[in-house]
Amino acid sequence: MTDKIAVIGFGNIASAIVTPLLDNKLIQPENVFCVVNTEKSLEKIKNNYKHNINVYKSGSKESKIIWDCQYKLLSIKPQQLNDISEAHHIKNKDNLIVSILAGVSINRLAQKFPNHKCVRVVTNIPITIGKGLTGISWGEEITEDQKQFTKKLFENTSKIYEFTEDYLDIFLALTSSGPAIISLIIEALSDGGLSGGLPKIISEELVMEMILGTIFLIKENKLTTSELKNLVTSPGGTTISALRVLEKKSVRSALIESIVSASNRSKEFR
Repeated sequence: MTDKIAVIGFGNIASAIVTPLLDNKLIQPENVFCVVNTEKSLEKIKNNYKHNINVYKSGSKESKIIWDCQYKLLSIKPQQLNDISEAHHIKNKDNLIVSILAGVSINRLAQKFPNHKCVRVVTNIPITIGKGLTGISWGEEITEDQKQFTKKLFENTSKIYEFTEDYLDIFLALTSSGPAIISLIIEALSDGGLSGGLPKIISEELVMEMILGTIFLIKENKLTTSELKNLVTSPGGTTISALRVLEKKSVRSALIESIVSASNRSKEFR
């Protein structure tokens, strides 16, 4: 795949991206150079991570080796971007930074890393179990080899979409913020079951199985959501009674606004 890759930040998402590459021997552990922000993270990776990668504390003399790697995965928090400075002397040509920082634009990345070509990526937490959704937007003058490298980072663990950058904020809102919204819905519905007398653990299991079954039904029968709703809603029945309450409480509008708000928040990081 490549000789060396630097990983700047090594949280759950970065680990989910890099680990399958190591598991499948697409890259060797000695060719992964990771920089982390705290001594605690450093020791955790050294003692617990299953692959013997190179890991350094940020700011250390040894950590400067990352700038010798042609390919870099940037996976810190957006607020930490100002703490990173590109090395003054970069010996490689066609250096690439693949950024998974929420909301940080390609233009800002290019200003921060003038000796690199930049790719902006949005991915989500299900990537940690190989069920992720990943949106990619290419910076200027990205070569075909660099595109293939970027896709290989994510293709084993997620479904990949290529977008112009204008779409990435709403993609982030739907796919990255969405799991928290779905979790809230699961929690609320299971609390409804709890209110009706079901034990919490059973109620939550029923809700999750119901959601999975509903999704499979829609996809396998190629139904629209309106068609599915009509299948289970009868005149004067329990379902229309439930839906009426949701409409009264403006739940539909609240969900729409939650996605718009997440998208707008992402734009603020630019």
